[in-house]
Amino acid sequence: MNDNSRNHWENVYETKTPDEVSWTQEKPEVSLDLIRSFGLGKEARIIDIGGGDSNLVDFLLEEEYENITVLDISSKALEKAKERLGEKADQVTWIHSDITMFEPPETYDIWHDRAAFHFLTQEEQISKYVSTAGKWVTGFMILGTFSKDGPKKCSGLDIQQYDEAALSEKFRSDFTKIKCFTQDHTTPFGTVQNFVFCSFKKI
Repeated sequence: MNDNSRNHWENVYETKTPDEVSWTQEKPEVSLDLIRSFGLGKEARIIDIGGGDSNLVDFLLEEEYENITVLDISSKALEKAKERLGEKADQVTWIHSDITMFEPPETYDIWHDRAAFHFLTQEEQISKYVSTAGKWVTGFMILGTFSKDGPKKCSGLDIQQYDEAALSEKFRSDFTKIKCFTQDHTTPFGTVQNFVFCSFKKI
């Protein structure tokens, strides 16, 4: 695991509340709508990449999905999510890992990533991510990244901006695009970030 990345994110989650980080959403409507759109049953294996203490997992549990995995580079982020969920946390598989080092224990019907992929700025990291998703996703993938009109940095780190064409190109050997669209995300402190979301189906 990249110690610099891990230390950065542990510090973020040690020192900031959800209201102090830009990616917080009260309800992740876009992600939920896309997950529902695939029409899979409640037993679908779903993994949230970089899920941290995002509350997507809360809503998936509320909708009675049974096989949810949350992966994050920060153990503190996962601890916060577990504390928030209480006993419900036992229904979730929690994985503390850098996505570029991740060796999945199973395949996934839905791979969801909002705002993790764009932190990978080196070709080697991106290639590892693409090959892992290509190998272990059997159904669908949702990716949300900063668009070409979005920020160039986040949490003090450089990010990689994408548009529909660039995201589709990265994953074209294993996935076919279903749809892409842009959306403005208003942060807890009132700034606006433009995201591009794409949904893909495994070839």
